[in-house]
Amino acid sequence: VQLQAFGGGLVQAGDSLRLSCAASGRTFSSSGVGWFRQAPGKDREFVAGISWNGGSTAYADSMKGRFAISRDNAKNTVYLQMNNLETEDTAVYYCAVPRGLTSAQYYTSSEVHYWGQGTLVTVSS
Repeated sequence: VQLQAFGGGLVQAGDSLRLSCAASGRTFSSSGVGWFRQAPGKDREFVAGISWNGGSTAYADSMKGRFAISRDNAKNTVYLQMNNLETEDTAVYYCAVPRGLTSAQYYTSSEVHYWGQGTLVTVSS
């Protein structure tokens, strides 16, 4: 599976942004997919996950109610809608496919099998 994330940019606090992750590979549509982020000087952290069919989602606590993950398997694409952005959301965002996981649940970066190249989101005050 190859992943390419895009849609990042410079926005102001309170704005919205939608990230996309385009995938290639036959196993993508049968895999859970997630978004991670890494802020400067910090570890890469789980943001959100979605099950193989989009039927269930999971979020890190600080993103609940502000972020929404979705997918379109016909387009081999996963999205991350980010609303009411805060300066603390500034980070490089990565899409990821975990090993052997079809459901939506929290997992660590060590459980990721495939990474996208990352897209930078900068939120100014």
